[in-house]
Amino acid sequence: MTPAQVNLIKQSFEKVLPIKKIAADLFYDRLFELDPPLRKLFPEDMTEQKMRLMTALSFVIAGLDRLEEITPALASLGRSHAGYGAEKKDYITVGAALLWTLEQGLGSDWNEELKAAWAAAYGAIADTMQSAYEDA
Repeated sequence: MTPAQVNLIKQSFEKVLPIKKIAADLFYDRLFELDPPLRKLFPEDMTEQKMRLMTALSFVIAGLDRLEEITPALASLGRSHAGYGAEKKDYITVGAALLWTLEQGLGSDWNEELKAAWAAAYGAIADTMQSAYEDA
């Protein structure tokens, strides 16, 4: 991930924050559409889960230019996900749902350069979480 990509991600996420509730709805709707069995890993009432998603994204995006500093938190999150029953293959589905959500939420601001930046960021985040998953 380049510094330019980090800047693109941070700028685009600022546009997502005002619609964070909609973005969280879009994300989970898409996630469960792509892989319906994942629904069983989540509580019936998704209100708190959606808030946690947006809080976690905000934290990660804020620290994206200091990835080594947020690695312990990402590793902890990876271990937690393993404990909840998430599997390594689920990271692919989550990434697809995230990129789709961003495309929907950002509309005409979404382009191939932004998609590549977000994909690189998600790849780095998922790799860190998956490494911890293997340790769990």
